[in-house]
Amino acid sequence: MSPLTGAIIAALIAVNALYVAAEFSAVSVRQSRVQQRADQGDRLAKFLMPILRDAHALDRYIAACQIGITLSSLVLGAYGQAMLTPALAPVIAQQFGLDRVAALSTAAVVVLVLLTASQMILGELVPKSLALQFPTRLALWTVVPMRWSLWLLSWFIAVLNGSGTAILRMMGMYEASGHRHIHSPQEIELLIAESRDGGLLEPDEHRRLTQALKLGVRGVSAIMVQRSMIEAIEGSASADEVIRSVGESPYARLPVFEDSIDHVIGFVHVRDVAARALEPDRSWTARTVMRDILFIPQAMTADRALARMREERKQLAIVLDEFGGTAGLISVVDILDEVMGDVAGERQPLDAEPERLADGSLRLRGDLPVEEAARALGVRWEGGTARTIGGRIMETLGRAPESGEAVQISGVEVTVERVRRHSIQTVVIRPPRRPAFPAFPASPPPPPPAPPGEEDARG
Repeated sequence: MSPLTGAIIAALIAVNALYVAAEFSAVSVRQSRVQQRADQGDRLAKFLMPILRDAHALDRYIAACQIGITLSSLVLGAYGQAMLTPALAPVIAQQFGLDRVAALSTAAVVVLVLLTASQMILGELVPKSLALQFPTRLALWTVVPMRWSLWLLSWFIAVLNGSGTAILRMMGMYEASGHRHIHSPQEIELLIAESRDGGLLEPDEHRRLTQALKLGVRGVSAIMVQRSMIEAIEGSASADEVIRSVGESPYARLPVFEDSIDHVIGFVHVRDVAARALEPDRSWTARTVMRDILFIPQAMTADRALARMREERKQLAIVLDEFGGTAGLISVVDILDEVMGDVAGERQPLDAEPERLADGSLRLRGDLPVEEAARALGVRWEGGTARTIGGRIMETLGRAPESGEAVQISGVEVTVERVRRHSIQTVVIRPPRRPAFPAFPASPPPPPPAPPGEEDARG
C-alpha cells in the first residue's frame, strides 16, 4: 500500500469520525451551556445556538451528519477494495498457493474485514465515546465543517428529508416537531440522579431538585397543616385575647374564624397585632385587624398552589375539602419546606427529625409518614391504610388515644406521649430488640428407663 493510499483511507475514516462526533454531540449537548458560552462571546457557540433552538434546523443538521457518514463509508469501502485488493491478491496467492480468482476473493474478504474494523473502531466507537463525554467541546469543534456540509448537501438533505416525511405521512406517524431536547419529569429525575452519582451534585442538592420535581404531582393535602392542628382565633375575640393568643403561638399568622373553624374569614399577622398593641385604644377585635385569606381546593397540586399564592400575593391559604369545609392550612413556607427543608421553623414547633432518647427509644411526630418512621426504626409496618403514625395508632385502637397509652403495631411498642385536641402530637417508639446471636435449642432430656418387661412388649 502506497503512502498516498494510506493517507486517503485515513482521511475518509477521519471524515466519518467527524460526522459521528457532530451527530452525537449535537443531540447530547446542553443548550444552557452553549448559551452561556455564546453570552461570553464565543463565536462557535453563536453559530451552534440557532441550530439547537430550531427543531427543524437541528433535524437538517442530523440529516447532514447521517448523509456524511453514509457517503464516507461507501467511498471508503469502494476505494479500499479498488486499491488494496489487487495489491494483496498476489501475496496471498504466493503464500497459500491459490489461483488468481481464489486469491482475489480471499484478498477482498480480508480488505473488507480490516476496513470495517478500522472504521468501526476509529470512525464510530471512539468519536461517539468522546462526543458523549465532552458534548459541548465536540459540538463547538465540529460546527464549522458541519456548516460547510449543510451548504454542500442542502439539496440532498431536502430530497431525502422530503422523501422520509412523505413516507411517514403515508404511515400516519409524522410529527412536525422534529428533533427537540425534551425530557419528561421522570427522565429529568434520572438525569439528576446520574449527576449525583457522577459527583456533580451534593446529596442535599439532589434532594432539593428531586423534591421540586415532585411538587407537580404532590397534592396540598400531603403538605398542609391538618385541620385538627390549626391554631385559630375567633373573629369576636377582644384585643387582649388576640394579643395573648398571638404571644403564646409559635406562628406569625393565625386564621380568624366565625362560629367554627369551617368558616374562616381571614387571618391576623403578628406585625399588625404588635402595631395595634402599642396604641392605648383596646376597643378593636380580631376582625378589625385581620387580612384577607386565600382559599384553594384540596385536589390542587403543590406547584399550582404556589403559583396561585404568588399571583394573589398571599402567604397563607385555607385548603377546602369537597364539602366546602376546612381541611387544613398551607403557607408558602410549607411548600418551600418540601424543597429546601425547614426554612423558617414556623410550621412545626415540634422537632421534625426523630429524637433519640437516653433509653434508646425514639420520639417522633404524630404526623410523620409511616414510611419515614419505618426507615428510622429499620422495620416494616405491614397492613393498615393510614398515612401517618397518629393515623395508624387510631386505626389500630379504633378510637382517639389518650396521653400515655401504649399500643403494639407489627411487634413495635408505640407509646402516645402528647395529645392535643384528639390529635397525636408526639409518640415514643422503642425499636424491636434483635438477638446478637441465634438461640440454639436445648438438648432434649433422655427418655425415662422402661419398666421391666416392657422391652419385650415393645419388641
